Amino acid sequence: MFLEKVNKPANIALKYFLGFVIIAFFYLLGQIPLAIALISKSFSSGKPMPTTEAAIMKYFSPNVTLALMLMIFVFTMAGIIIVVRLLHKMKLKDIITSREKIDWKRIFFSFSIWALISLATTVSYYFASPENFVVNFKPIPFLILVVIAFTLLPIQTSSEEFIFRGYLMQGFGFLARNRWFPLLVTSAMFGLMHIMNPEVEKMGPIIMVYYIGTGLFLGIITLMDDGMELALGFHAANNIITALLVTSDWSALQSESILKDTSAPSVGFEILIPIIIIFPTLIFIFSRKYHWTDWKEKLTGKIVLNTVEPTQNIENYD
Repeated sequence: MFLEKVNKPANIALKYFLGFVIIAFFYLLGQIPLAIALISKSFSSGKPMPTTEAAIMKYFSPNVTLALMLMIFVFTMAGIIIVVRLLHKMKLKDIITSREKIDWKRIFFSFSIWALISLATTVSYYFASPENFVVNFKPIPFLILVVIAFTLLPIQTSSEEFIFRGYLMQGFGFLARNRWFPLLVTSAMFGLMHIMNPEVEKMGPIIMVYYIGTGLFLGIITLMDDGMELALGFHAANNIITALLVTSDWSALQSESILKDTSAPSVGFEILIPIIIIFPTLIFIFSRKYHWTDWKEKLTGKIVLNTVEPTQNIENYD
């Protein structure tokens, strides 16, 4: 079982706390390239450095800004690997799946189905309200964006999944010895991570329902499938397709996308559509395809941790 993959050395609770601090430290290190770029341009241009996130987003071209922001997660991923392999003496695969090998077919299936839904939804919005969009397509910047989207964005989305649906979910499972507590806590933490996004300021706190609901959806499919492959595919598709198709002046993810949303940010009942319709439909599709059973046990049952002590030899770790 996925949550039972945790090793049981002495002081494991302290190690999880230390691991989280190390990962956070690498996240901060990842901001150094952005800081250097800001300082360098400020000196060369004679303009003062921007002091707000909105100003930073407009200081460079969208592609440069996006690449610098995503570099933060390259450092974060390095921190995750160091913590899992060296601090916990575990294989990286152990925070990803309970299967013998990572199931790439699951990742690609989840990616494909959400990419198609996102594409269909965007096209529908465009034809329903074309006055809210302008064509933003510029061939060379868009091709550069494609490279960034398929190289750096998967690192960003995978880092978030490794932290919330992998490392922290297993850690909270160890502390609580049940499944519902890590599911709820990591979902709330995932939502709160987005609280500083510009969308929250523009649309109001109600948008947090979507972020926390998305975290809950990703947690459910991870627990039911005994691995985060489906969550990895979904999250990657969500960010990549969004970056390629639509941008706006008030979104956290600004890019050289095909379309630009010029409408005033607002939120209403439509924020609940993914939570009450789309996500349950995806859960149903996944459950039928992968023959999920024992829902109550997998989502709320107790955890019986393994008793295998971690090996000191990590040479053969995946």
